Order: sequence, then structure tokens, then C-alpha cells
Amino acid sequence: MVEYTFKQLADSDVSVLKALLAAFGEAFDEIETYQGAVPSDAYLDALLRKPHFIALAALQGAEVVGGLAAYELEKFERARSEVYIYDLAVREGHRRRGVATGLIRALGGIARERGAYVMFVQADLVDGPAIRLYESLGTREDVLHFDIPTGA
Repeated sequence: MVEYTFKQLADSDVSVLKALLAAFGEAFDEIETYQGAVPSDAYLDALLRKPHFIALAALQGAEVVGGLAAYELEKFERARSEVYIYDLAVREGHRRRGVATGLIRALGGIARERGAYVMFVQADLVDGPAIRLYESLGTREDVLHFDIPTGA
């Protein structure tokens, strides 16, 4: 059986975050998006230092085979937070081996430690495998997503 480890990235893990960006590009078939303008080491280091940004890498040995990026969102109606999974991807050769579930469970531990009451994620309607994964771990809510230009 293949062994995977899950690591929360710290500011000293810029090279791992860069490898994670490459994994996202490969897994999403969006190489240009994730590799066309990779931020500087200083930018990535600063991002990893931000308390609301959470990056987890799934590793097989030293190889990054997947991971996730999430954001802790502090709420205003109560003294609590929730965690939004922004991106989650696993390289094709490592799918259906519990990597994504392991990443979400590892994030759940981090979220609990931070006092978050829930984690949430979006899935595209055409992404059946992601929908099945998320339905196996949580409650589905059908909502609409809108991108609003900043000049609006």
C-alpha cells in the first residue's frame, strides 16, 4: 500500500508550494494558469506567513502528489470562523487512493484547532468525482456563484 503524508506548509516551504502549484496545473489541465506567472519567492513566503491562508501538501516521500489551498474566514455574527477550500487537486496517478480525503481530514484538524465551525468547498457541476467526494464527507447545498468585476 502506498503511504502518503500530509504537511501544512510554513513560510520555509516556498519550494513545496511551488511544487504544489505545478501539481494544481497538471491536475486541472491548466498549466498556464498555475505556471505561466508563478509569484516570486518573497510573495509566496509572505502568503505562507498570513494567518488566514492554509496550504497543505500531500506527499509520497518527498514528491508533492496533491494538496489544497484554503482560507480561514472570520465571521462577524458570532465569534467563530469557517474555512473555505479554494483549490484541491491530486495528480492523476494518485487519485482514488484516499489522498483528497486525507487532505480534507488534515484540514479539519487545523480548522478545529482554530475554532472553525465548518469547512466548505465549491465544485463544478461537470466534476462528478469531486461532487461524489464532497457528498461523502458533508452536506450538499445547491447555490449559485457569481464573479463580480472589481470595477462594478
